Amino acid sequence: MAQIKVTMEVGNDGVAVITFSNPPVNALAIPILEGLTEKFGEAVRRNDVKAIVLTGKGGRFSGGFDINVFEKVHRTGDVSLMPDVSVDLVVNTIEDCKKPIVAAVEGLALGGGLELALGCHARVAAPRTQLGLPELTLGVIPGFGGTQRLPRLVGLAKGIEMILLSKSIMSEEGKKLGLIDVIVASEELLKVSRLWALDIANRRKPWVRSLHKTDKIGSLSEACDLIKIARQQARKTAPNLPQHQVCLDAIEDGIVHGGYSGVLKEAKVFKEIVLSDTAKGLVHVFFAQRATSKVPNVTDVGLKPRHVKKVAIIGGGLMGSGIATALILSNIYVVLKEVNSEYLLKGIRFIEANVRGLVTKGKLTQDKAQKSLSMLKGVLDYSEFKDVDMVIEAVIESVPLKQKIFSEIEKACPAHCILATNTSTIDLNLVGEKTSSQDRIVGAHFFSPAHVMPLLEIVRTEKTSAQVILDLMTVGKIIKKVPVVVGNCTGFAVNRTFFPYMQGAMILVNLGVDVFRIDRAISTFGLPMGPFQLQDLAGYGVALAVGKEYANAFPDRTFRSPLVELLVKSGRNGKNNGKGYYIYERGSKPKPDPSVLSTIEESRRLTNIMPGGKPVSVTDQEIVEMILFPVVNEACRVLDEGVVVRASDLDIASVLGMSFPSYRGGIVFWADTVGANRVYTSLKKWSQLYGNFFKPSRFLEERATRGIPLSAPASSSPASKSRL
Repeated sequence: MAQIKVTMEVGNDGVAVITFSNPPVNALAIPILEGLTEKFGEAVRRNDVKAIVLTGKGGRFSGGFDINVFEKVHRTGDVSLMPDVSVDLVVNTIEDCKKPIVAAVEGLALGGGLELALGCHARVAAPRTQLGLPELTLGVIPGFGGTQRLPRLVGLAKGIEMILLSKSIMSEEGKKLGLIDVIVASEELLKVSRLWALDIANRRKPWVRSLHKTDKIGSLSEACDLIKIARQQARKTAPNLPQHQVCLDAIEDGIVHGGYSGVLKEAKVFKEIVLSDTAKGLVHVFFAQRATSKVPNVTDVGLKPRHVKKVAIIGGGLMGSGIATALILSNIYVVLKEVNSEYLLKGIRFIEANVRGLVTKGKLTQDKAQKSLSMLKGVLDYSEFKDVDMVIEAVIESVPLKQKIFSEIEKACPAHCILATNTSTIDLNLVGEKTSSQDRIVGAHFFSPAHVMPLLEIVRTEKTSAQVILDLMTVGKIIKKVPVVVGNCTGFAVNRTFFPYMQGAMILVNLGVDVFRIDRAISTFGLPMGPFQLQDLAGYGVALAVGKEYANAFPDRTFRSPLVELLVKSGRNGKNNGKGYYIYERGSKPKPDPSVLSTIEESRRLTNIMPGGKPVSVTDQEIVEMILFPVVNEACRVLDEGVVVRASDLDIASVLGMSFPSYRGGIVFWADTVGANRVYTSLKKWSQLYGNFFKPSRFLEERATRGIPLSAPASSSPASKSRL
């Protein structure tokens, strides 16, 4: 383990260089902060020290405060674990120091790292240094004075933008804005910083305490207007996130009452917001994403990932072309196979359009786009498969077709080649039934659009080798996905967990609840759109096919609604033909279509589940819970059967694969916030009223009655062994 330490060296020039080290990004762990306080104290006391330079070791200043401390605070509920850095260290020790302090910054200065530098009397930076305050992405606000000093250095409008949008800038822009005093080559950084510090000591350069600067704030009325506009925007773009408003409270306090008052306000509200559900949820998601890279018996048995240089993709439809796009953008050669030249051309055009779209959005240079497209080759047979390291099959969901393809590729590919399928529901044992290479078969389930959505579900059978799983995890990371390893069952982890989502919505509609009200309630909760707009987007063919799959797999808890079939019969196909629950016209937002209501009425007549033939009366909260509690119930079964390694894997998968709001921490975390007992008693009540769909699972009942969180590790049941 690399050592966490703070050192001080005093040169003949009378400059003390204080260096802190905590690889890989010099996170400000509590021992670092204590060490800094101690070294600054020593430098001030020593008569041979005229000035001080503060820097981080190893080409990086600091990636910010140690997030492990937040996790500890959330686990214990003890906010006193947060050190008082803002006043004690940044104001009293650094900013009000009797000797000048210059920050020598390179690589990155983010969060608390940048805030330390803001407290210094000047900032010297290397080229292309990343600067920013991303704290709001973790549900908190800058806590070491950043809400006060950044706007005073870069101007109020830019400061608010950088903090509220967690937007980082490079040192070159920082120099133009006044955040950085000078940019020098990395090898000159310490030399120039030492000279700068001495120049301040000798009054040849200004001694600036940024907390006391007011020249970039503007008049009080202008500043208050800017803050008011920022508040309104945040209410629109982040309606469920308290940290934006709390952050603006701190900024406003400093402008109205002065910088030091603002620092005290920031410290006070920080300690409140750090214990909010939002901060707990976002910090949990941060750690959940990290945990996915640890898979027992795969990542801990000394295996090294093999290099995957060339991948073949079978099927150039929406999924196949999306996967191919993701691979070529990360410099992996792709052979795209189709059944005829017409389909092949179509697939290649899809890929070109994906890449061009990134150029248009400014996310990719023209040169990089050309280089990526040069790594793609279209083929109509298996001759190019002789040297591929992996095949990903992405054809339609047909078992006989997939079986035929797998027996063909087993013969056409080298013996080390990984044989992957992008199926979203079909059992992998069925797919590979006719092959003898069961250990090389694995699911690579991407989410649509595959080059955009960040989740990759890696599905293993009992026979999939650890090497194959590790190789696919590595490819996932190379193509900038978050790989989550799951067990093999219908729907795997994510789609299986969320299959009751649409069903719960269908039950509500057939109970007489308005479809558009259901969509609004789910959007207000924080999902990007409601279930019916989502169904319009995915297309009704998908809904019918998937519905059949789950009805066969889980007949005891499937609600059969005729609504989608009735919609198809009436000539609707969602966004595909512009007519669904909503009307879709080019250039305008989807509008509810009142003419769909007669079809919905017909569905209600056929299902006939309204108590006494009258629509039920429910609150918006009940709508959300009647849709999401059954999802939690299925998540409990997924945990009980050991389909995922840990509950947090299901949390990160629900956030990245189903766009469950990250600030709610993922599906299991959210359920624990609500309380297992409440989920259980609600489901029990609804199952008595509306049938088996809502019946609580054994796992949920057990956890609720014994008061154990749903996320607590399951005892290893025989079922869990079979899945993973």
